[in-house]
Amino acid sequence: MHKTFLTWAALLGALAVAFGAFGAHKLKELVPPETVSTFQTGVTYQFYHVFGLLAIGILYANYPGPLMTWAGRCFLFGILLFSGSLYLLTIFKATETVGLNKFGIITPFGGLFFIAGWICMLLAFIKK
Repeated sequence: MHKTFLTWAALLGALAVAFGAFGAHKLKELVPPETVSTFQTGVTYQFYHVFGLLAIGILYANYPGPLMTWAGRCFLFGILLFSGSLYLLTIFKATETVGLNKFGIITPFGGLFFIAGWICMLLAFIKK
């Protein structure tokens, strides 16, 4: 399982760099500053949890088991829901799509997955 998390961390890390560069250089031409800030929040949290995935991939050798596996899954779901919803909100703002701002309701669920991932990691450490 550790190889899977390391692979996802590498892929999502590369995407975070690309999204961060886009946000820093091109996005401000397309949307207002508060939307750029929203996008950057998604990039920042994606980066934080890429490092969490790397840690899980490395630590899994010493702390194998379902808790560590769930920690990685929670980080992946969190990135998808938290960062992904912020990216979608930015796209909707840039394309002036009306009526789809309700996607923001997904963001807190991603945050809950992030919290759950860190708690699962903590429990895996305590259990051993």
